[in-house]
Amino acid sequence: MVRAMPWVFVLIWSTGFVVARLAMPHSPPFSFLTLRFALSALCFVIWIALARAAWPVGRSQWGHLVATGVLMQAGYLGGVWAAVKAGIGAGTVALLVGLQPVLTALWVTATLPRGVDPGKTSARVTLREWLGLVLGFSGLAFVVWPKLGTGEVTPGNLALAIVALLSITVGTLYQKRYVAPCDVRSASAVQMLAALVVCAPLVFFEREAMDWHANLIWAMAWSVGVLTLGGSSLLYLLIQRGEATAVTSLLYLVPPCTAVMAWMLFGEAVAPLMMLGMALTVVGVAVVVRERR
Repeated sequence: MVRAMPWVFVLIWSTGFVVARLAMPHSPPFSFLTLRFALSALCFVIWIALARAAWPVGRSQWGHLVATGVLMQAGYLGGVWAAVKAGIGAGTVALLVGLQPVLTALWVTATLPRGVDPGKTSARVTLREWLGLVLGFSGLAFVVWPKLGTGEVTPGNLALAIVALLSITVGTLYQKRYVAPCDVRSASAVQMLAALVVCAPLVFFEREAMDWHANLIWAMAWSVGVLTLGGSSLLYLLIQRGEATAVTSLLYLVPPCTAVMAWMLFGEAVAPLMMLGMALTVVGVAVVVRERR
């Protein structure tokens, strides 16, 4: 059972893109996310009260958690859901966001302090990692380029997906650098509240009303109960049990897993060229992730 937990986490993570595809025909993105963040924060607060969990200590810690909430929740999810609403496929946006480990490796090398010899630090990008970078971006080009002329990928929704990619990358780096260890439930509650404050005003700019279709209700229930509460709890357990590296090594399976789900549920085409590009990207990201481990 314990050995299966990383795989279950990856499956849960993959459903996030599918849920966006399921809900977006019936709701504008920020209306959905505002309600999701509000319900998630409420659930976490109740959980904290029942478990008597400790809240973060100090203004600095609260400020860092707010920053990560804005980036990793409002920025990342807002970009993904808005991109899906704008017509991009779940598999395509999962592939784009799946390049996070690649950007992280580049950022670490680019921000080495002056005077540090890249050849004498593990933070440098190795030859093997450069191969992974080339494979990853080549595969992405195979997937995205043919779709630029079909209407699925447009400059607008591609920009939104890139915003999501940059947000989750910067948010992850920021959290590793500044956020001190604390209870995952209280940290998540602060992040949800921060994301709520950012997304709520954007609802007033959305002209479409929420259509409470069965798919929308299922998407909301899954987003709050499984993705937010279940996913966060499972990740917390995995880290406690020392399985964090297993999760990291499996995250590059999210794009193909999402593509298969989107094909089964929505009939999103998986052309041979797209399969080739996805395989190249998965291999490229796998090379970078394994090298960074």
